[in-house]
Amino acid sequence: MEEKEFIQQLKKNDEKAFQLLVDLFSKKVYNTCVGMLQNMEDAEDVTQEIFITIHLNIGLFKEESSLSTWIYRISVNKCLEFIRKKQRKKRLGVFKSIFTSDGEKALENHTDFVHPGVQLEQQELAKILFKAIDLLPEQQRTAYVLHKLDQVSYNEIAGIMKVSLSSVESLLFRAKQNLKKHLATYYEENEK
Repeated sequence: MEEKEFIQQLKKNDEKAFQLLVDLFSKKVYNTCVGMLQNMEDAEDVTQEIFITIHLNIGLFKEESSLSTWIYRISVNKCLEFIRKKQRKKRLGVFKSIFTSDGEKALENHTDFVHPGVQLEQQELAKILFKAIDLLPEQQRTAYVLHKLDQVSYNEIAGIMKVSLSSVESLLFRAKQNLKKHLATYYEENEK
């Protein structure tokens, strides 16, 4: 089936078309969420939210980009929205902990996250890498996760992030440089 015809079926709320969409994109969307959120339960929740958003907003899809680019854009935006919301809760939790004894319960820390695709013997290294990825600025983290974890092309990343191809190249270069710094600092501190 051609993409335009598929999109038209989706816009008509065809259940079979939507099920096919979920079958085609659920793993990709989930992997993007896991890479960005670094928590499997959060990734599952956000993935469900993404497909609900797609279902509710497919009628607004202008077809100026490919369907997959549009879906990745929604995925990235929902993940970033979730991260921002979580950071606000952490700040509120810190504020509460200053004034109450139970405020510390509001803080959650997922620093021991291990990506499900990482083999057992590589898990310790993966934890270190994901901590470093989490320190990257939002744009760099997004480009890095899409390219390195999801194998999305530079052109598609440009479409997803609504930036130029040279911006994607620059973001990835800076992300790699920042990761080198973070990882070098980590190893220097832990070798002592």
